[in-house]
Amino acid sequence: METIITDPRISISAYKGEEQLPAIIALIQNDLSEPYSVYTYRYFLVNWPQHCYLAHASLDENLNEDDERIHLPEVLIHPEGRCVGVIICRLEPHHGSDILRGYIAMLAVAKPYRKRKIGVSLVRKACLNMKENNADEIVLETEYTNLAALSLYERLGFIRDKLLGRYYLNGVDAFRLKLYLK
Repeated sequence: METIITDPRISISAYKGEEQLPAIIALIQNDLSEPYSVYTYRYFLVNWPQHCYLAHASLDENLNEDDERIHLPEVLIHPEGRCVGVIICRLEPHHGSDILRGYIAMLAVAKPYRKRKIGVSLVRKACLNMKENNADEIVLETEYTNLAALSLYERLGFIRDKLLGRYYLNGVDAFRLKLYLK
């Protein structure tokens, strides 16, 4: 599973530290329906930093495909460029068994940067990393109404494992998706 971003102005790098947290929170709060506390982010980023990645657009990348100015909050700008995508994962034994389960907790891409293969590249990078660390399977949940997410994950080989009724705080059902690696 290689990353497939073809735009040289977009790069993916591993999570480096707490200084990236405001950008991560800003991206995720903008895109996901669940309100997460700072402690949720830190739970993943402190315990599994090696399974978290960010996508950056170079600072000179000011125009989108329609030649409109892209305005993102200042918090998203770092020396590496604008933070335009993030994936947060963990890898641990599943309920004390011999199964090593990866979990994709959060994935977000800034709206002006969608349709550039950033999301699929982040997922591929994270899955490859977990596979290299001996994951047996990878799971995640997504709203059953999020057809774009379902399509992305299913194209990568995830299957719908279970319907979770009223899973999210907003009352929406979710699908648990699973990718078998072994």
